[in-house]
Amino acid sequence: MRRGLAAVSACALASSGCDAEPPAALPAAAEVPPPAPDEPLLPLPPAPLVDPRRSAVGMRLFDAATLSSDGSVSCATCHPIDRAGADGFVHSRGANGSETALNTPTIYNVSFNFRFNWNGAYDKLEDALDAPIALTLGTTWSAIEDKLRSEPEWRTAFELAYPDGVTTANIKDALSRYIDTLITPDARFDQFLRGDIDALTNDERRGYDMFKALGCSTCHQGANVGGNMFQRLGVMHDYFQARLEHGGPAPSAADLGRYETTKQHSDRHVFRVPSLRNVALTPPYFHDGSVPTLELAVIDMAYVQLGTRLESEEVELLVGFLKTLTGLPIQPARGGTGQ
Repeated sequence: MRRGLAAVSACALASSGCDAEPPAALPAAAEVPPPAPDEPLLPLPPAPLVDPRRSAVGMRLFDAATLSSDGSVSCATCHPIDRAGADGFVHSRGANGSETALNTPTIYNVSFNFRFNWNGAYDKLEDALDAPIALTLGTTWSAIEDKLRSEPEWRTAFELAYPDGVTTANIKDALSRYIDTLITPDARFDQFLRGDIDALTNDERRGYDMFKALGCSTCHQGANVGGNMFQRLGVMHDYFQARLEHGGPAPSAADLGRYETTKQHSDRHVFRVPSLRNVALTPPYFHDGSVPTLELAVIDMAYVQLGTRLESEEVELLVGFLKTLTGLPIQPARGGTGQ
């Protein structure tokens, strides 16, 4: 990430000296050593290779509140880069006083997910941008195009990065290529998987062993520790009934999950399994943002998904392991929302 963000910063403005030649061919991505055969989790791979001119335009777009319908919010409003890519609200605030129907997950490492949005409605990152543009920024791609074309600085920035300048496809591509740079490599757990046994304490290794033994890694697997499959919320016990009994809201359309996309009864309450990377930094939890702490999230998931009631020591060990999934660097604030 340091390399990717350094390149972004170097080209962040059209006046930064990046020339207008066509993007050069990118080198092959670095290979990640294979994990042990019995490991369900993998080290996080390197960031996808992107043209820095395009990711630089994407970074500016990501910060640009002026592109929303009322000039009040940007992508970074819901995904603040200095707060692990999630705003910490149950429901994010959008333009014109709107709120999101679901909790906003982190933007970090999403390029490694197999589908996008809680219900997995999109299989391409570029297409997954449609929903927040319409529902949270309260605007349209054509309106954004008009805005960008009307300002010489934006036109120049796009012409430096794309031969055909400002188009909806290029706006989506620039945002997606910037998001590709937002990874959090070299968590202590990654170091452990790569062979550094001392990267984890004894209790953290016990927590990881418990994570596997309980069956957590059946769904939270692979390099992103999730994000690569769908699962029903409430395999062993009714999550929504339990939520109601604890004073939470009654089930609503927002709880239907993948059913909203497929209209198949079997997909009711089925969601894309979230990544657990940086999970200690991104409360509140679940699609509804109803659980405020990681400890409670672990207790609830063990019960409704695995049918297990955890002892306090087990919760402590699991949470200790999950904290080793926090990667660096989490990018510091860049100052302002952009223009």
